[in-house]
Amino acid sequence: MLAVAASEQPQVPLARAGNPDAWSALFQRYQLPLYVYIFELVRHEQTSLDLVQETFINAVRHLGSLRHDAKFGSWLFSIAHQKCLQHWRKQGKEDLHRGEMPEGDLELLPGDNEQPDESLVREEQEEEFMQFLNQLPPPHRSVLLLHYLEDFSLDEIAEITGAPLGTVKSRLHYARQTLRKLLEEKAP
Repeated sequence: MLAVAASEQPQVPLARAGNPDAWSALFQRYQLPLYVYIFELVRHEQTSLDLVQETFINAVRHLGSLRHDAKFGSWLFSIAHQKCLQHWRKQGKEDLHRGEMPEGDLELLPGDNEQPDESLVREEQEEEFMQFLNQLPPPHRSVLLLHYLEDFSLDEIAEITGAPLGTVKSRLHYARQTLRKLLEEKAP
């Protein structure tokens, strides 16, 4: 889970006090998970990098408002989630429930130890899964990514997205149900 581990908790007060090493440690810890989460929502590499940067800028500005240092991870993802919503609104995607999002570049790189045919199979499977994932409305996709990819609890997801717990449970249920249906339709 991405909540701040006990060994990381001293970094948050140090960062609040303006310690650059503490901010560097927090940035190193959360940079990649935030990028992956944002990229899976906006599907554009440069936009994702920009939104990660904006997330950390906001975190630096507003760290004083964080009441529980142990919730730093979910607080940071909440900022990232809001940045994605702002991005979609700027792009004219006011109706997020329709699932319309700009397509970006998805680069799939073969693993170091994979044979070329294994790499192609893996790339095809990842691409197929991403196509299924992209068919989900953004709110459902977000909940699915936060729960399974980032390992946040449903309570934390409710906090991150600003949605009631019941809504989060419903979105997760319908996301799973839709993915299952898409997979069944694909099966021979």
